[in-house]
Amino acid sequence: MREGLQRRLVFVVSPPRAGSTLLQRMLGSHSQVGTHPEPHLVTPLAYLGYHDRVDAAPYDHINAAEAIRLFVEHLPRGEEDYLDALRAYADTLYGRMMEGLGKERFLDKTPAYALVLPFLTKLYPKARYVVLTRHPLAVFSSYANSFFQGDWAAAHHYNPLLERYVPAMAWLLRERPVPVHQVAYERLVADPERTLEGIFRFLDLPHEPEAVDYGERYGGERRGPGDPMNVERHGRPVRGSEHKWVGELLSDPARRKLAEEMVARLDEGDLRAWGWPREALWAPLREADPSAAPRPAPRWTRYTVQRQVLLWLRKDVHRRPHGKLIRKVRYYCDAILRDTL
Repeated sequence: MREGLQRRLVFVVSPPRAGSTLLQRMLGSHSQVGTHPEPHLVTPLAYLGYHDRVDAAPYDHINAAEAIRLFVEHLPRGEEDYLDALRAYADTLYGRMMEGLGKERFLDKTPAYALVLPFLTKLYPKARYVVLTRHPLAVFSSYANSFFQGDWAAAHHYNPLLERYVPAMAWLLRERPVPVHQVAYERLVADPERTLEGIFRFLDLPHEPEAVDYGERYGGERRGPGDPMNVERHGRPVRGSEHKWVGELLSDPARRKLAEEMVARLDEGDLRAWGWPREALWAPLREADPSAAPRPAPRWTRYTVQRQVLLWLRKDVHRRPHGKLIRKVRYYCDAILRDTL
C-alpha cells in the first residue's frame, strides 16, 4: 500500500448541487492543491462485482461477481490483495496527475462517490474526506431547477436524490471510519474565510486566506461533466441562494406535498448527522412570509441546454426515427447522466 500517496488525497463528499464545485475551486486555489473536474476513477471499481452489483453491463455481471469472489477467496490476503490491485490502478492515475500538476495534494470532487462510501473508505482509509452538506430541500430545488426546468416531480421520478444521498452520507458522518471534516454550505458562503481556515487545518496545509477569491487564483481544469453553472458567474462565494426553495413551496402545493413526502422518508438520525433535524429543516418555511414571491424561472444556459438534450436522448429512443444513431450517441452520454445528475 502506498500510504504516502493515500495521505495526499482529498475527497470532497457531496450530493450534486450542494456547492461542491464552489468548494473545489476554493480549495484548488491553494498553492499545494491540484484538482480536476469529477474524474470518476473510483465508481467503476466499486461496481466490478466483488463489493456490489452492477445495474447493467454488457456481460453476465452476476456470474462475474461470483467468479471474482471465488478467485479473491484463494488469494494469500483475500480482500486486501483485491483492494491492493484496485488501488494500484487509481494510485497510478492520481499520482501521475499530481506529478503533472506539480502539486503536493490532489482533490477529487465526484458526487457519485457519496453512493459508494463503504467501498471508497476501504480503498483509501488514509485519505482525507471533506463532507459538504446543505439544506436537503435547497439541494433538491437546485437539482430540479438546473436539470428539469423546475419540475420537481420529473426530477424525483428520474432520481430520488435525497433518499439516495442523505442516508449514504450520514453513514460516513456517524461512523467516521476515516478522517472526516464536515462543512455546511450555509456557513461556507456566510463565512468563507473562517470555513476555509478550518479545512486547511484539517488537511495539514498552511492557511492561504486569498484562496477565497478563487476567480483570480484557481488554476485547475474548468471544463468537465460537473455543474459549473453558477460558479463561473462569481469570483468568490456569494449569499442569497440558501432558502430560494421556500418560495417554490409556498407558491406550489404539489411541490410542497412532494417535499413533505421526501423528508418523511428520511431518517431523523440521518438528518441530524447532516445538521438539519426536522424541526430546523422546516423552520425557514414556517417563518417565511406567505406572500413571498416564487423563485424566478430557471435561466437557460449552454449547460442546461446540454443536459436537456442528453435527457431527451435517453427517453423513448426505440420509437424515434434514426433510433440506432441516437442509441450510439446516448451510449456516450450515459456516463454523464447516470450519477452526476
